[in-house]
This record gives sequence, structure tokens and C-alpha cells, in this order.
Amino acid sequence: MKLALCGYGRMGREIEQILLMRGHTLVTRIDPVDTQADVTSVEQAPLSDCDVVIEFARADGVLQNAAVYRDAGVAAVIGTTGWEAVRDEVRALVSDRIGYIVGSNFSVGANLFFRIVSHAASLVNAFEEYDVALWESHHTRKADSPSGTALTLAEKIVAQLERKTAVVDDTLRRPIESGELHVGSLRIGSDPGTHTVVLDSPADTIELRHRARSRAGFALGAVRAAEWIAGRTGYFTVDDMMNDLMKEWEA
Repeated sequence: MKLALCGYGRMGREIEQILLMRGHTLVTRIDPVDTQADVTSVEQAPLSDCDVVIEFARADGVLQNAAVYRDAGVAAVIGTTGWEAVRDEVRALVSDRIGYIVGSNFSVGANLFFRIVSHAASLVNAFEEYDVALWESHHTRKADSPSGTALTLAEKIVAQLERKTAVVDDTLRRPIESGELHVGSLRIGSDPGTHTVVLDSPADTIELRHRARSRAGFALGAVRAAEWIAGRTGYFTVDDMMNDLMKEWEA
């Protein structure tokens, strides 16, 4: 396939290595500040020569970029996080025109972790003595806090655990309410990403943890998503892709 990269930071460079290793062609690199990029905006990019664009860029550009992808007829993989406020508008723009897949984390391991955590949350519905919380840590250059992955985990826990009805992701200066799910964040060094879900009772503690060793898993997942979305039309999430890939394996 012929691919474009929107965002040529550390993640973009990791994706470039993976896509080349998997036999794809990189047509253009888009970044407003990186001097090694080919163009500074998606409007300048030769998208008509591309099958899919992979975007890991700024949240404030997602809506505008989606309109450009739609008009160019190019599919898109969106790993950018923090644009939930315009999600419905983006979906309306692209859903009947191009393939468009979004995810807070495209790592296969992280997506398996989402499913494990969802199942664990459903299990403790029967055992009221267990409280649940989660925390994440990332490198000091990460722009958002908490991470999109942590927020996805929180959404999945709240969806499955009946006694948790609200997510609290800021500093608490009061006792936490029983229905609140606390999400903590730490920024330190070069940590590529650690997410820990804690199930705690007076008798014991259960910890579920996903620790990324590098960005390679995220990058490989993004390239797999590009391979999956090519030729499709519609708005999809990484869950849709995982469901499809797992059905293929089960078959």
C-alpha cells in the first residue's frame, strides 16, 4: 500500500520503520515543525497518491484534517487523542465517504488488556468488597494527562461495574465517593506507557497491568489498522478491527 504519515515525531518515525518492514511505500510525511517532513500541512500533501494516511498529531487539527481526507478520498487511521468534543462532527463528515478508524491505543496488547479489564470489572459485580481504581505513567514529554488509554480503560470499567458511575481524573482534595472511579497519572523519565488497574478488598489486592516496552507495539498496531481499513467505507473503532481479526482466527 501507499501510505502517508501525519505527525512525524517519535511515533511517526517508529511507524515509518514498521510500514517499510511490512512492504508498504511511504509517499509523504506531514508535520508543521519537523524539518525532515516533506510538507507542513495535509492540504499540501499528495493524498491522491495514497491509500491510507496514519495520523498521530495535534487534537485541534483532527476535524479540519478529516475534511481534507474526505475530499481526497483517502482512508485514515487516527491515533490522535483528546478530540472527543468534535467526535460526532468528524463521524458525520467521513462515515459515508471514506474508511476512518480511531483508537486511543492501537497496540494489540493494549486492546487485549482492555478486554481483560472489562471482564474483570464484570466479575467483581458479585463481590461488593472490591473497590477499583487505576493509574498510568508516561514519559515527561507526553502532552495529555491522563492518557487516552487510561480514559478508555475507565470507560470500560464504568460500563461493566454497576457501582462505579463517574470517572474522576483530577486531584481529589476530599474523600472519594463510592460511585467514583479514580484515575491517577504520573509523568516520569522515558516511560513509554504503563497502565495498572487495581481491585482492592480488605483481604487482598489484585493488580492488572499493561506495560509497553517501546512504541513498537503502538506503531505495528497502527500499520495493521491501515491494512485493515484500506478498501472499507465507514467510521470504525479499533474494537471493530479487533473483533474482525479475532473472528478470522476463530474461523
